[in-house]
Amino acid sequence: MHPAASVIIFNTFSGLGFGLLFWLGMGAIVPTGMGAFIWFTIAYLFAVGGLIASTFHLGHPERAIKAFSQWKTSWLSREGICAVFALIVMAVYGAGLVFAETRLALIGVIGGLASLGVVFTTSMIYAQMKTVPRWRHWTTPAMYLLLSVGGGALLSGQVTILTVLFVLGAALQVFAWLSGDTRFQTSGTDMATATGLGHIGKVRAFEPPHTGTNYLMREFIYQVGRKHADKLRIITIALAFVLPVILLLLPFSHILAVLAVLSHIAGVLTLRWLFFAQAEHVVGLYYGKR
Repeated sequence: MHPAASVIIFNTFSGLGFGLLFWLGMGAIVPTGMGAFIWFTIAYLFAVGGLIASTFHLGHPERAIKAFSQWKTSWLSREGICAVFALIVMAVYGAGLVFAETRLALIGVIGGLASLGVVFTTSMIYAQMKTVPRWRHWTTPAMYLLLSVGGGALLSGQVTILTVLFVLGAALQVFAWLSGDTRFQTSGTDMATATGLGHIGKVRAFEPPHTGTNYLMREFIYQVGRKHADKLRIITIALAFVLPVILLLLPFSHILAVLAVLSHIAGVLTLRWLFFAQAEHVVGLYYGKR
């Protein structure tokens, strides 16, 4: 009954990849030739690898192309379109640096902003869900953007900027957890409102709707014990934000830099797991799990 691993991987690695593309586009680092090829390869491996991982969560991955047609109403479609646009624009920008050793500044800025647009549209897939009060809050897109920009700063070696972003990210994540813990209870959603039968009288489940688990229970109902959640939150803050900053403030070495990146990735993976595991989807009311 674990949240889908493919979505967790997608949210973690695509955020890092598009965050790095953002800083490359903004000109925070301007590599050329083979150096530029290596930087863009790293960014695309993270970004595209994350996008590919997300397709494994689809019931019919072969139909993924159809998602692009619903851009007027679907944040998933907007995410896909924005991702394709950002990757194409940044490929043009990267080609200028690799083959002509020339920075096409305007194209880079457009591609960098589009990269952040991918992260924002991804976050809005969750933030617009009325069925998950914990996600339906401004902290959801804010954390997605902070993690992406901060992770990109980490990969590109901008120690001062990432220190500020990680401090802000840690504080915002703690606030998101604390405020989110009560959001389901204060949303006014209960068995009566979920079923629409409240006008009849007190509503309760007569018996479980299933004798075993099903897709909804596997995907949307996962309960984490309070003690375990508290421990995981501490571990998350330590790995994702605190330890990387400490390692990078020490005298520089490539080993410490790699450890800082690995620590951040491990922390963000744990953070994303908690994000989905503690979602408190209202469908849990139907199964008597809320």
